[in-house]
Amino acid sequence: MKKTPKVRPGRIARRLGLHFTVQFFMIWLSVLATIFVALFVVLYYTGNEQLKSASPPEMLESLSLETIIENGSVELPDLWPQQLQKRGFWLQIIGAGGQAVYAANVPSDVPKQYSAAELLRVADTHRLGRYKMTTLYEELLGERNLYLLGQRDLNAEKLEEWFGAYSEKGRIAASAEKRLAGEARRLGAALRIFDGSGTEVQRFETDPDREVPSALDLVKIRSAPGTADIGLAYYYDPKSGYTWMLEWPKADTESPKQPMFNLVLKVSGLVGAAILLLTLGLAAWHGYRYGGPLLLFMRGFERMGRGEYEQVFTEKERRKIYRKNGRFRARYKLYREVIAGFSDMAGKLAGARDERIRLEQSREEWMTGISHDLRTPLTSVQGYGHLLESGQFSWSGQELRDMGGTIREKSAYMLELLQDFSLTFELKNQVPGEQLEPLELNEFVRRAALRYVNDATLPGLSLGFEESGRPVEIQANAKWFQRLLDNLISNAIKHNPAGTEIILGLRQERSEAVVTVQDNGAGMDKETQARLFDRYYRGTNTDEGADGAGLGMSIAHAIAAAHQGTIRVESEPGRGTTITLSFPVSRSLPENPDAPPRAGQSGR
Repeated sequence: MKKTPKVRPGRIARRLGLHFTVQFFMIWLSVLATIFVALFVVLYYTGNEQLKSASPPEMLESLSLETIIENGSVELPDLWPQQLQKRGFWLQIIGAGGQAVYAANVPSDVPKQYSAAELLRVADTHRLGRYKMTTLYEELLGERNLYLLGQRDLNAEKLEEWFGAYSEKGRIAASAEKRLAGEARRLGAALRIFDGSGTEVQRFETDPDREVPSALDLVKIRSAPGTADIGLAYYYDPKSGYTWMLEWPKADTESPKQPMFNLVLKVSGLVGAAILLLTLGLAAWHGYRYGGPLLLFMRGFERMGRGEYEQVFTEKERRKIYRKNGRFRARYKLYREVIAGFSDMAGKLAGARDERIRLEQSREEWMTGISHDLRTPLTSVQGYGHLLESGQFSWSGQELRDMGGTIREKSAYMLELLQDFSLTFELKNQVPGEQLEPLELNEFVRRAALRYVNDATLPGLSLGFEESGRPVEIQANAKWFQRLLDNLISNAIKHNPAGTEIILGLRQERSEAVVTVQDNGAGMDKETQARLFDRYYRGTNTDEGADGAGLGMSIAHAIAAAHQGTIRVESEPGRGTTITLSFPVSRSLPENPDAPPRAGQSGR
């Protein structure tokens, strides 16, 4: 039989507290993870927008912060080469020896090794051949490096080419004005010529209504080209002092599609929606996880209310609770003690219901039997009483003695029934163990047997006693123990035919004293054996010869249990019955080797 685990409220409370604490932290970790992902997205897109609008020096500053250089090895996030290529830049990182230790998007005409003079020229002129250059020197943890960020300036090249082909003393030759005006219109650009004093002397404007940038606007465009809506290229001729400036709209570079505030609002909305969905999902999950078992218990309580204790959980519900290997499913593992206690409670209630039904049936049988047992002697007593009361008859002395004897016997029988009831109540409310004293069983059982052997009212009784070879002592109440033996002996006499041989036996087995009451009489069937010690059970024989209220063997069982002993029955129909009593010995008394063996007593 599988043992039901004991439900410990403190243990369950601790596990529930731990369970919900872990879930609380997991929920907050999920929320924090969602917020961090959202922040990462914001920073990522913000970085991209800043990268689009950053000037080359700013780009180099940001790039150097994300670059890891160690022992000549360079690590740079893959995002940078892609962004640089998208904006038309190439990158070289030059080591202490002038060699390029890192290169990204570098054209084939760019050298991989530089002399000191070449690096100084690049730093001073910000040019390397046809490329505009931005430089950044960095020294960190003993590593010295120079970042070269280059970009081909096609419009500056075109402007220099125009100056060489169409200039005349620094100005545009009259013969070339129409051609350059057409080129400017084709590019959608404006060409402006300034003399040495900074005065604009010539202009070729595609859009006459365009607002002409001021000097500070031009400085801003030059210092932060990424943020400007127009591109700017200029060529200064030191001989003539003239400056040619080309301005064009930047069609290839888009402004940020939305302001930062809109981006933050959108990401905040997405984060809020994600957290709301996460909360709703967790709420639904919690409702499914914890609501399901509660509904299961409610249905179980409904069945128990209807008295369906054997089917508290249906087969379908049991498949939900248990796996095929008998283990709890994860959803119900938290409630394993509750489910086990629930099932145990249902089992106990089913047992209590069956016991109540059985006791009611036994009471009904007892009422039938006791009515029969009392009716017969009361009828005899009542009949003799009427005869004596009528005064119509004259009775001899012998007849009066016979009538008095019958009345006494019937009264004694009814008194025995009342004594059984009183003894049952006394056993229920008084513990015989409170008056236990040392009792030597050899002499006690022998005297109990002699009382029946010497009883003249039991003719034909064959009763023997097989005593132990040495003294056997237990802790017992002599009054109760005597009643125990009387019930067993009288039961063997009443329920067996005349001439049945009854033998009392006593022996010590290790630390137990064993008393047996054995007969070779009618025996008992299996049902009678199973219910022999039930209160009010009288077996299948209810005639007058089998008198009693069905309490004798129940009393015997209670007395044996009160003495920390056991009682068991072995019987077969037609082969007799053996009742075995076992009690713990109080001490082993030494056997006297000089004493002659004591013969068993036998009766008539």
